[in-house]
Parts: sequence; structure tokens; C-alpha cells
Amino acid sequence: MSQTHQFSRKDLWSLEDYAQKRPEFRSQVMLHKKNRQIPLGPNSTLYFEDRLTVRYQIQEMLRIEKVFEAEGIEEELEAYNPMVPDGCNWKATYMIEYTDVDIRSAQLEKMIGIEDLVWVQVEGFDKVWAISDEDLERTNDTKTSSVHFMRFELAKEMIDGLKNGNKLSMGVEHSVYTHSIELSEESKNSLINDLD
Repeated sequence: MSQTHQFSRKDLWSLEDYAQKRPEFRSQVMLHKKNRQIPLGPNSTLYFEDRLTVRYQIQEMLRIEKVFEAEGIEEELEAYNPMVPDGCNWKATYMIEYTDVDIRSAQLEKMIGIEDLVWVQVEGFDKVWAISDEDLERTNDTKTSSVHFMRFELAKEMIDGLKNGNKLSMGVEHSVYTHSIELSEESKNSLINDLD
């Protein structure tokens, strides 16, 4: 990964500075996130990460855990830096969302392997399938997890196509759960900003 995309300690605010900046920063991030939450049907969503969303998560974790020592900050950076896209890919958290606990449990048993069946597609090109859960395995023999971390690697031609106005679609193709969506211009443009 290009170092320019990763965070270091000098990129972060101290706990005191963050306490002052937090209300305004939080509003900015929540507004930014709206165009980066892509519903794949009624019960799953891709939440796309970027420098702003990851910085917010790091600052929030440091605040909640009251971490101010260098070692603790480095641990948070190590945990969150892999979530920052590096210019030729998108990184997202994929959440399977059922409010009813029993229904969710039953569905997760039926959805084994779904994390490998999520895709993005630039108009005129083949689908790009998710590379999932590189940090740790989240599926076992009996069920999948309700949360997966995904990376979508894009060829230069796809990136050029997006920048030239090609449409962008996303979806999931599992035997028990198949949905797709064409992204709005606002969402597409927000994601294009992740690409060099």
C-alpha cells in the first residue's frame, strides 16, 4: 500500500483538540458517509471507507478508550490503516442486517459464502468480485458473519471509464440473496474520489 494513503500519529488530533473539533468533524463525516452507504437489497449494505471515515473511526476509538500514549495510538493505526483505499481499489464494510435476531441467525446459516459473491461493475467491463476478510476468517461450517471487510481491485481502464462517465453498479449473487443497484451520480462521484 502506498504510504501516502496511510495515517501516522502526526495526522491525528490530540484528545484535547479532538474534543473541541468533534461536533463539527462528526457532522462533516456523517454527511460524507451518506453517499458511501450502498444498500444491496433490503438486508445488506456496503459501507465504503476512505481517509475521512477511517480517521473518524481512529479518533473515536482513541477518545472512547482515552488512549494518548504512543504505543496505544500505533496499535489503533495498525488496526485501521488497512481500511484506507490506496488509489486503485475500494474498501468497504459489508453488513448483513436483519433486526429480528432469530431471522438473522437463520439467514446467516443460509448465507455461507456470501462474502465472496459481492461485486462491483463499471459499465462496459466485467464484474469485480470482493476479496473478503483478509485480516481473519469470519465464516465457519455452520454460518457466515453479519460483518465482512472487503476490497475491490480496479483496473486502470475501469478507473478511466468511471472518470469518463461510465455507470457503476454493485450487487450480490447468492442463491438465497441476490440484489443489484446502479449507483447515483452522488455516490459514484464520492467513490471516484478514492481513486488516483
